[in-house]
Amino acid sequence: MRHLLSAGDLSLDEATLVLDTAKELAQVGGRSVKKLPTLRGRTVVNLFYEDSTRTRISFEAAAKRMSADVINFSAKGSSVSKGESLKDTALTLQAMGADGVVIRHGASGAARRLSNWVDGAVLNAGDGTHEHPTQALLDAYTMRERMGRLDGLRVAIVGDILHSRVARSNVLLLRTLGAHVTLVAPPTLLPVSVAGWPCEVSYDLDEVLPKSDVVMMLRVQAERMNDAFFPSAREYTRRYGLDGDRFAQLPEHAVVMHPGPMIRGMEISAEVADSPRSTIVEQVTNGVSVRMAVLYLLLGGSESGIGN
Repeated sequence: MRHLLSAGDLSLDEATLVLDTAKELAQVGGRSVKKLPTLRGRTVVNLFYEDSTRTRISFEAAAKRMSADVINFSAKGSSVSKGESLKDTALTLQAMGADGVVIRHGASGAARRLSNWVDGAVLNAGDGTHEHPTQALLDAYTMRERMGRLDGLRVAIVGDILHSRVARSNVLLLRTLGAHVTLVAPPTLLPVSVAGWPCEVSYDLDEVLPKSDVVMMLRVQAERMNDAFFPSAREYTRRYGLDGDRFAQLPEHAVVMHPGPMIRGMEISAEVADSPRSTIVEQVTNGVSVRMAVLYLLLGGSESGIGN
């Protein structure tokens, strides 16, 4: 594994190695000194062409906990756009000797393009509506921690599948790890390509809930929508929102997930979001451990740095 561009690039062994490594590294979070010398001398660049407080801070915390040097590059603004300017930035990073580049970009495929231009490892932190592999890894890690397994788990991913890189990455990774995924959404919020995805599709949330071990609610990405994909927010919530009544349809062991940020009252009610069976806060904590594991495995950290 030289880069992490797509969740679909990971074999079962590679994905399991990331999760197992994250489990080891999670113990560091419980210590009084949360730093490891593992990536001392390595430079990680956070290259964010789109806003993302949560993911950027998570990657930054992960790199710093392993003693890497971190450079944050916020490329907001019209002068930096796709194509040649991304290549120019890449050449600058190459000249700086970046060991790892974490990129979030509005164009699908930007991370793969960047990987052709730099020698360092490229980590895709979200490219357009395409993929978000570390989110899928932290989701899988959270499921494994809560449920004790991934193989055979029944996972429902609900909401705006069309604009969700999280959904696509989760479908690919969970399939590799042996889980069964059902996407639940109105037909207008499903991509045309969904017929080729390794999962089932349903338009009826009430039918899917009683058969699910994990329900992952997705944010409705209004900022990516130009047209009316559903009649109204109220109508969306009525059919696809997870409230207390719907929550009661889930099996007693089932958990609720959300990649954040949440729109409380639209796709998920406050009582469900704050319930003990919600993993939303854990997902953020687990994200740091998983990103530490990915950086460690990609940047070839020193073994001696772990477990000391």
